[in-house]
Amino acid sequence: MRTWFVVIAVLLAATSGIAHHSNAAFDPEKVVVLKGTVTQWKWANPHVWIFLSVDDGKGGKVEWQIEGRPPGILARAGWSKTIFKVGDTITVDFSPARDGSRTGLTTRVTLADGTVLSQASPQ
Repeated sequence: MRTWFVVIAVLLAATSGIAHHSNAAFDPEKVVVLKGTVTQWKWANPHVWIFLSVDDGKGGKVEWQIEGRPPGILARAGWSKTIFKVGDTITVDFSPARDGSRTGLTTRVTLADGTVLSQASPQ
Protein backbone atom coordinates (compact mmCIF):
# COMPACT_ATOMS: atom_id res chain seq x y z
CA MET A 1 0.00 0.00 0.00
CA ARG A 2 2.78 2.39 0.89
CA THR A 3 4.42 1.72 -2.47
CA TRP A 4 1.27 2.96 -4.24
CA PHE A 5 1.37 6.22 -2.32
CA VAL A 6 4.99 6.75 -3.34
CA VAL A 7 4.22 5.95 -6.99
CA ILE A 8 1.25 8.34 -7.04
CA ALA A 9 3.27 11.10 -5.35
CA VAL A 10 6.08 10.73 -7.88
CA LEU A 11 3.66 10.82 -10.81
CA LEU A 12 1.92 13.92 -9.49
CA ALA A 13 5.22 15.69 -8.92
CA ALA A 14 6.43 14.78 -12.42
CA THR A 15 3.21 16.03 -14.00
CA SER A 16 3.48 19.37 -12.19
CA GLY A 17 7.11 19.70 -13.16
CA ILE A 18 6.47 19.41 -16.89
CA ALA A 19 3.22 21.38 -16.91
CA HIS A 20 4.93 24.75 -17.34
CA HIS A 21 7.14 25.61 -20.28
CA SER A 22 10.31 27.64 -20.18
CA ASN A 23 11.03 30.90 -21.96
CA ALA A 24 13.91 29.33 -23.90
CA ALA A 25 12.06 29.93 -27.20
CA PHE A 26 12.59 33.68 -26.77
CA ASP A 27 15.83 35.69 -26.98
CA PRO A 28 16.11 37.79 -23.79
CA GLU A 29 19.19 39.56 -25.20
CA LYS A 30 17.05 41.28 -27.86
CA VAL A 31 14.13 43.65 -27.47
CA VAL A 32 11.83 44.45 -30.37
CA VAL A 33 9.46 47.42 -30.22
CA LEU A 34 6.33 47.30 -32.39
CA LYS A 35 3.44 49.72 -32.69
CA GLY A 36 0.22 48.20 -33.92
CA THR A 37 -3.49 47.66 -33.54
CA VAL A 38 -4.93 45.13 -31.10
CA THR A 39 -6.89 42.48 -33.00
CA GLN A 40 -7.47 40.21 -30.00
CA TRP A 41 -6.70 40.22 -26.26
CA LYS A 42 -6.78 36.94 -24.33
CA TRP A 43 -6.80 37.28 -20.54
CA ALA A 44 -6.46 33.60 -19.64
CA ASN A 45 -4.28 31.21 -17.68
CA PRO A 46 -1.57 30.21 -17.92
CA HIS A 47 -0.50 33.32 -19.89
CA VAL A 48 -2.18 36.31 -21.51
CA TRP A 49 -1.85 36.94 -25.25
CA ILE A 50 -1.91 40.15 -27.29
CA PHE A 51 -2.64 39.74 -31.00
CA LEU A 52 -1.36 42.76 -32.89
CA SER A 53 -1.71 43.89 -36.50
CA VAL A 54 1.45 45.74 -37.55
CA ASP A 55 2.39 47.56 -40.77
CA ASP A 56 4.85 45.45 -42.75
CA GLY A 57 6.53 48.47 -44.36
CA LYS A 58 5.23 47.46 -47.80
CA GLY A 59 1.67 48.70 -47.49
CA GLY A 60 0.37 45.52 -45.88
CA LYS A 61 -0.20 44.22 -42.40
CA VAL A 62 1.28 41.29 -40.48
CA GLU A 63 -0.11 39.61 -37.38
CA TRP A 64 2.04 39.23 -34.26
CA GLN A 65 1.20 37.08 -31.24
CA ILE A 66 2.81 38.38 -28.07
CA GLU A 67 2.75 36.30 -24.89
CA GLY A 68 2.56 37.87 -21.45
CA ARG A 69 2.79 36.71 -17.85
CA PRO A 70 -0.08 35.05 -15.98
CA PRO A 71 -3.19 37.17 -15.29
CA GLY A 72 -2.67 37.10 -11.52
CA ILE A 73 0.80 38.62 -11.80
CA LEU A 74 -0.32 41.21 -14.33
CA ALA A 75 -3.36 42.17 -12.24
CA ARG A 76 -1.00 43.03 -9.36
CA ALA A 77 0.97 45.17 -11.83
CA GLY A 78 -2.15 47.14 -12.81
CA TRP A 79 -3.33 45.23 -15.88
CA SER A 80 -6.92 43.97 -16.29
CA LYS A 81 -8.95 41.85 -18.66
CA THR A 82 -10.43 45.06 -20.11
CA ILE A 83 -7.17 47.06 -20.44
CA PHE A 84 -7.11 46.51 -24.23
CA LYS A 85 -9.93 46.60 -26.74
CA VAL A 86 -9.91 45.50 -30.37
CA GLY A 87 -8.82 48.52 -32.39
CA ASP A 88 -6.61 50.07 -29.68
CA THR A 89 -3.21 51.28 -30.87
CA ILE A 90 -0.41 50.16 -28.53
CA THR A 91 3.35 49.84 -28.54
CA VAL A 92 4.76 46.53 -27.30
CA ASP A 93 8.35 45.91 -26.19
CA PHE A 94 9.16 42.20 -26.26
CA SER A 95 11.82 39.53 -26.58
CA PRO A 96 11.41 37.93 -30.01
CA ALA A 97 11.18 34.22 -30.78
CA ARG A 98 14.54 32.63 -31.53
CA ASP A 99 13.07 30.86 -34.58
CA GLY A 100 12.15 34.12 -36.30
CA SER A 101 8.39 33.58 -36.12
CA ARG A 102 6.14 36.57 -35.41
CA THR A 103 5.80 35.94 -31.71
CA GLY A 104 7.50 37.16 -28.59
CA LEU A 105 7.46 37.53 -24.82
CA THR A 106 6.21 40.89 -23.56
CA THR A 107 8.40 43.10 -21.42
CA ARG A 108 6.13 46.16 -21.39
CA VAL A 109 3.27 47.85 -23.23
CA THR A 110 2.71 51.54 -23.84
CA LEU A 111 -0.87 52.68 -24.39
CA ALA A 112 -1.82 55.41 -26.88
CA ASP A 113 -2.10 57.92 -24.00
CA GLY A 114 1.50 57.21 -22.91
CA THR A 115 0.62 54.97 -19.95
CA VAL A 116 3.31 52.30 -19.54
CA LEU A 117 2.27 48.84 -18.34
CA SER A 118 5.12 46.78 -16.97
CA GLN A 119 5.09 43.12 -16.00
CA ALA A 120 6.08 43.73 -12.39
CA SER A 121 4.06 44.93 -9.42
CA PRO A 122 4.58 48.59 -8.54
CA GLN A 123 7.07 49.19 -5.72
